[in-house]
Amino acid sequence: MQIEGQVVLITGASEGIGAACAAAFRKRGARLSLTARSEDRLRAAGGPDALVTPGDITLPETRERVVRRTLEHYGAIDILVNNAGMGLYTAAWQASDEDTRRLFELNVFAPLALSRLVIPHMRERRRGMIVNIGSMAGKMTLPWFTLYSVTKYALGSLTEGLRMELLADGVHAMLVCPAYVKTSFQKHAMGSRPPAKVVKGKNFAISAEECAADVVRGVERNARTVVTPRYGWIIIAVARLFPSVMQSQLAGINRHV
Repeated sequence: MQIEGQVVLITGASEGIGAACAAAFRKRGARLSLTARSEDRLRAAGGPDALVTPGDITLPETRERVVRRTLEHYGAIDILVNNAGMGLYTAAWQASDEDTRRLFELNVFAPLALSRLVIPHMRERRRGMIVNIGSMAGKMTLPWFTLYSVTKYALGSLTEGLRMELLADGVHAMLVCPAYVKTSFQKHAMGSRPPAKVVKGKNFAISAEECAADVVRGVERNARTVVTPRYGWIIIAVARLFPSVMQSQLAGINRHV
């Protein structure tokens, strides 16, 4: 898909991967509609020409307002980037109902609800793309992050289903699976701290800008799935070919929480 002139709606765009995506799409000539909780950070991320709609994306009224304002302002939504998300560092059997529901509301139900609002418009125009920011944790379950992995597996399955459902309508769905990205994600996550080895692994993380560059390239070539960095495909392959070995290694890391 050619990005220049396209209207791109990005959630969670005030920092991290979302803000980096805003900068990357803007550099390609896209017109931006951004949403997150912080209006000041949104304006800083989007520049003077971006449409900014602050609010809690887990609320139906916020989602409806974001889509309505975008369509009123630009007349179209060409690309929806469902980026907003959070983590939960708690064993699945210990997590509270409240935290679990908050996690699913943001990571699964909000992207689904926004897609439902945007897709009829895209189908009518017979063009558009849904970009769901998943995770490597949605390709291999991380035991210190089990429920987060569950939400990202669900988001990945949703993306694949939408891709097949909308194939005849000219609307594409793309899944992005980042590995470790240098953002404030851990700081905002619910629950306890991740294992020390996981924290130490941040030294080998890619930047949000590198991740965003891969997202943009994926959109340009109508990719099905983007794993960033690319060597993540090797880890995914090992996990699928030798599941007992990989799960034993991950369980060992988890024992040192």
